[in-house]
Amino acid sequence: MKRRNLFTSITLALSCCLLMAQVSLAQDKVFRFVPHTNLVVLDPIWTTAYVTRNHGYMIYDTLFSEDAHGKIQPQMVDKYSASKDGKTWTFTLRKGLEFHDGKPVTATDVVASLKRWASRDALGSVMRSNFIDSYEVVSADSFKLNLKESTSLVLDALGKASSNVPFIMPASVAETPGTEQIKTYIGSGPFIFKADEYKPGALAVYLKNPKYKSRSEKPSGLAGGRPVHFDRVEWVIIRDPQTQFNALVAGEVDMIEQPEFAQVDTLRKTKGIHLENYSPAGLVYIMRFNFLHPPFNNPKIRQAAMVAMGQKAYLDTQVGVPDLVKPCRSIYPCGNPYADENTGYFTGVANPAKAKEMLKEAGYDGTPIVLMRPTDLPTISKLPLVAKQQLEAAGFVVDFQQMDWASLLARRAKKDAPAQGGWHLFLTAWTAGDISNPVTMAMLNAKGLDGWFGWQDEPRIEFLKLKFARSQTQADKIATAKELQQVAIETATHAPLGQFFSLAATRDNVTGMLQTPGVPVLWNVSKK
Repeated sequence: MKRRNLFTSITLALSCCLLMAQVSLAQDKVFRFVPHTNLVVLDPIWTTAYVTRNHGYMIYDTLFSEDAHGKIQPQMVDKYSASKDGKTWTFTLRKGLEFHDGKPVTATDVVASLKRWASRDALGSVMRSNFIDSYEVVSADSFKLNLKESTSLVLDALGKASSNVPFIMPASVAETPGTEQIKTYIGSGPFIFKADEYKPGALAVYLKNPKYKSRSEKPSGLAGGRPVHFDRVEWVIIRDPQTQFNALVAGEVDMIEQPEFAQVDTLRKTKGIHLENYSPAGLVYIMRFNFLHPPFNNPKIRQAAMVAMGQKAYLDTQVGVPDLVKPCRSIYPCGNPYADENTGYFTGVANPAKAKEMLKEAGYDGTPIVLMRPTDLPTISKLPLVAKQQLEAAGFVVDFQQMDWASLLARRAKKDAPAQGGWHLFLTAWTAGDISNPVTMAMLNAKGLDGWFGWQDEPRIEFLKLKFARSQTQADKIATAKELQQVAIETATHAPLGQFFSLAATRDNVTGMLQTPGVPVLWNVSKK
């Protein structure tokens, strides 16, 4: 009996160890990622929200991509050429590209995707309205862009790294008008979206695409190969920063995209945790006005709000980590070739007394300002608190409305009057790459109702953007960018509120994160 019991005990112990080994192996094939906010909108062309852009990079591929040095490299494209006059560009796709439903990627899919992207994106709009004469499908794997006139922006447009990204979708999906959200999520990228496991507010699941045709080059930024080392990636939606922290320390998740800034010092000292600055160019906080409705349809009142803004309070309150912030008055990120801190009346230092005088002169009648605050996005949730304080100090009446980020994204798309569910102001953050020049900056999409949220209608901005796109030398581009900034400040397109750097937190067994223009890509990542 003793021998039998001993044998049974050994057998049970071995079985237990084997089971634990299997569980450990299974866990190594799963990566759990906490995104910076809830994933509700799944269409990366309809919205500029970064969480949706990041979702896009999981499942879609791009024709070109930006490498770690900021150079545009072929991605889905095998070869390309331009005519001597620069007006005809021919592209050939790589062999074997396939959508997740098994259908081949064709030039027809590419053309439909580019047309939809151009209907929404700031740079795409410049290309569509001023340069592209026609898209031509040459064969199943080849297409042409026929231009009205040459421009140096062709590859910059096709390789645009951030919102909106020209992701390639099946033509049947891309034929959806840009003003409507798509309902089918099929790409040709390294991960497959598991729509049947998607639970908004809780979980989004992506499986490794076994048929993904990666490039042979080493990964560099967003370019090159996209090797996937996990069978399954789970986006775990955890809204509370402390719960995120506890889950990371306990090993229940592998990565937090944007931990709360108040936790940075603690995370730096926590054993088993690593902080990664995967976006070395940083980000910029901005305040955006609604140009359609009073009182911000009056430029003098927008200017008064600009004068009321003080960058230091925003950076200290929201970030509060000295080595992660940098004041900057320029609408282009400081350190950028186009950065210019000669911003006239906008000093970046709060001047409530002067703002009050400007409001009085502009005839402000006390209309309450609907200021939206996202309560579940730790990296920007404190900004509206500062805005409320500074606006009220200047004499504005503020209607402070709190909601989750998904609700804010839906509401900012509404053109209704603020009293009927619209808005006056919101605050957000942009990666430095997204606002690095006039034609990529969403806030300078000033085509009225066809422009970016806020819907500014300013022909001078559109004219100068076109002038920038036609510039042949860097000196000309710099001069035009300065001229455009003067118009942007004069018309108060938006208020720049300072630069900052956001760190991702990972378990220290996580390796392979790539330096990108602000996109937390999960290919090339592995666990030791």
